[in-house]
Amino acid sequence: MHLAPSRESVMNQKLVHDTLIQRLAALSQLEETTGITFVDRKENEQHWTWGQIWDRAERSAQTLLSNGVKSGDRVAIILPTSIEFMDSYFGCQRIGAVAIPLYPPVRLGKLDEYIDKTVAMFQAAQITHLISNKKTRRILGQVVQHISKLQTHLQAEKLHQNDPAEVPFPSADDLAMAQFSSGTTVAPKPVGLTHRQILANVDAILSHIPINDGLEQKGCSWLPLYHDMGLIGCIFPALSVNASMILIPPEVFLARPAIWLRAIARHKCTISPAPNFAYALCVERIKDEELAEHDLSSWWFALNGAEPVSPSVLRAFSERFAEFGLPKSAITPVYGLAEAALAVTFSDPKANFETHFFNRQKLEMGTAEAIEKHPNAIEMASVGIPLPDFNISIRDSSNQPCAPGQIGKIFAKGPSIMEGYLDRDVQPIVEGWLDTGDVGFVHQEELFISGRAKDVIVLRGANHSPHSIENALNGIEGIRTGCSAAVGDITEQGEALIVFAEMRHHRSDLAEDCGKAITRHTGLKADAIILLEAGTLPRTSSGKIRRREALRLWKTGELEPPQNVSPLFLTNALLKSAWGYFRAKTGV
Repeated sequence: MHLAPSRESVMNQKLVHDTLIQRLAALSQLEETTGITFVDRKENEQHWTWGQIWDRAERSAQTLLSNGVKSGDRVAIILPTSIEFMDSYFGCQRIGAVAIPLYPPVRLGKLDEYIDKTVAMFQAAQITHLISNKKTRRILGQVVQHISKLQTHLQAEKLHQNDPAEVPFPSADDLAMAQFSSGTTVAPKPVGLTHRQILANVDAILSHIPINDGLEQKGCSWLPLYHDMGLIGCIFPALSVNASMILIPPEVFLARPAIWLRAIARHKCTISPAPNFAYALCVERIKDEELAEHDLSSWWFALNGAEPVSPSVLRAFSERFAEFGLPKSAITPVYGLAEAALAVTFSDPKANFETHFFNRQKLEMGTAEAIEKHPNAIEMASVGIPLPDFNISIRDSSNQPCAPGQIGKIFAKGPSIMEGYLDRDVQPIVEGWLDTGDVGFVHQEELFISGRAKDVIVLRGANHSPHSIENALNGIEGIRTGCSAAVGDITEQGEALIVFAEMRHHRSDLAEDCGKAITRHTGLKADAIILLEAGTLPRTSSGKIRRREALRLWKTGELEPPQNVSPLFLTNALLKSAWGYFRAKTGV
């Protein structure tokens, strides 16, 4: 079954240049006040125009050159949401270096796990330079000592303090950046993207979003900048159409979700994306008084992607914030992945989101049969059709196209699909088609996602999506929304369903309530329900839960909550890191 774009879309008026850095340079010539506004936890704001960002990028580029960074060198950027991230990223692009954003150490209670993962990513991408800030630098010593190829470790706060660089621009087919795959089922892999591939995805996204007459385009995001949805999906489109972007640090959003919606209302933002869990968190945590006198009527495009989309969450969010002016058609499910730069399919941005009910038993046996709402039905949300110049193919285990309605592996093709993982012999590209690792089906010419192929739970010959099991736990008092993992295991007794769930607080009948909810929503009986302290489940750099890794750690007795970050713990960690940095520099 093949799925190709058919819906007409309105093309935005945008800057047309071969590379992103050239688009930034072109903006610097305009007398505009658009740019990036950074919002902190107290809702204080700092604004930088695109012209100022360009000037800082040129100065940062010269600092990079002066420190031995060359065109083609791979540069890790480990920074929080800040102007220094822009200095580092665009500075690398200016000289043709390959920027590789990595996540900073935010879960200090699992610092050893962070160090191991970061070292692995450095080695996988063969990184030779590192940019971090003064605060993060103190913790990265234990990473640095393990990287023999590392040539420089630069401090981001000092990058822009040089004269502007005068060097040629990179070409469209030069490698522009690398981003790591999510790594939910395997170790994350570095995805290499050229300037041409990145801009192909940016322009495809822009072509699908209609411009409302008289409404200034403006975006808002709390998504981390080391994640493709935050960087490619937010910063680059805003730059490409000379729009403004409001940025909130992810840790600020997680602590106070209302800051996100308040910023959207305050700046009259038109577009803001987020994964499914964020919409659920807003419904659960935001109080009416936090949004008093705030109007969300400008928010036309609330994109929902990066993880499975839950129809119940879509409805709850839409209904909860309708009283604050949120348009009914705002919720827009989308689908994409790092290997495609970002987006592959979009729902119709001018219509209400689409859901359908499907026969549960047929889905378990590999066929999607639409039925009326029924206790034995599963409701699923459409993620739309391919973007312009993109195609989707549903294939069976032999890589042959599936019949309509048959569930199979999702293959994608388009102008932004990577050529391959960096420095890897085995690639998921088959005759130009990318094996996404996801499974799904096409219904009424729209794509529906069943889950990750390696996460599918097989019980007594039937396939089950872990998402439907995990969604059953949302709303249970005492369970953290979006913090559960369902996984299948083979035991001496046969196939078993194991469910992990992080607690907001404990009560004696919590596990029993979880079991009942799973049976009520899915008809399945969990063989074991493991209740965990907050923060215990292993996650990817983008926050997705690693189900198989949770099972492995549990079976080996290593699934433990984060350590308590006491002053003594932090002091010891910093001393250990400083010693590691000293050893790396001196060879002791």
